[in-house]
Amino acid sequence: MEELCVISGKGGTGKTIITASFATLSENKVIADCDVDAPDLHILLKPEIRSIEEYRGGKVARIIEERCVKCGKCAEHCRFNAISNFRVNTFLCEGCSVCQLVCERDAIEMREELGGYIYLSKTPYGWMSHASLLPGEENSGKLVHEVKKRARELAKKNRSKIILIDGPPGIGCPVIATLSGANIALIVTEPTLSGIHDLKRVLSVAHYFNVLPLVCVNKYDLNEEMTEKILSFCTRENIEVVGTIPFDEKVVEAMENGRIIISEGGEASSAIREVWKRVHEVLQRLH
Repeated sequence: MEELCVISGKGGTGKTIITASFATLSENKVIADCDVDAPDLHILLKPEIRSIEEYRGGKVARIIEERCVKCGKCAEHCRFNAISNFRVNTFLCEGCSVCQLVCERDAIEMREELGGYIYLSKTPYGWMSHASLLPGEENSGKLVHEVKKRARELAKKNRSKIILIDGPPGIGCPVIATLSGANIALIVTEPTLSGIHDLKRVLSVAHYFNVLPLVCVNKYDLNEEMTEKILSFCTRENIEVVGTIPFDEKVVEAMENGRIIISEGGEASSAIREVWKRVHEVLQRLH
């Protein structure tokens, strides 16, 4: 099977709209929403949840009162100021385990906390693996890894040829986990200074993990001079540009009504179809 990640160096570039559109256009695939910090692919794909699993990721310290001699070493060494009056503030604790290391009475344990839930769902376009974090919980590559793991299991079980992944923005740990083991990264950018800057950053991550990068410029006609700079950069770096998508108010209307732009028609819809055609050709070459 091939893994196609739709990512972006910054948020708000339109990768979820493109991923949802690809889900309607592709066949024999499993879908994964790895943007677990702000998952919204389900709004468009309307999944029917079939299974729910607790996610326990980060750990927090807990002081065992009957063993504690109140020496204060734990609070002294905690750089996050999470311990006061021999109590651990779970909102401040980063789970680094330093307090447990310095405690001579073995009076501190590290306890896994419930961080969110992992879902397996059925959508009108195929199976979907996704997750949600509890309020205040931090995202991590571990949760992204778990979402991808279940997507791979679904793909293997159903003999799917493609895992279509809506990835997180940026270049941090969740993006690294998303790209790990992937074949292609479709990087969605936009014609702004920050867009080209973040494109270069996320390209460096894709290259590091030997993932084939493809580039798509969304809303290219809002600044065609900047679009030309992006296209020229990609030509110099020998990176394939699989398409440009114009700004289209129908996209906004579709999102407001929870619909996928492909079903609405218009210039953006036609452009996304062409982008998918180019991406599918690349997938065929790899396969």
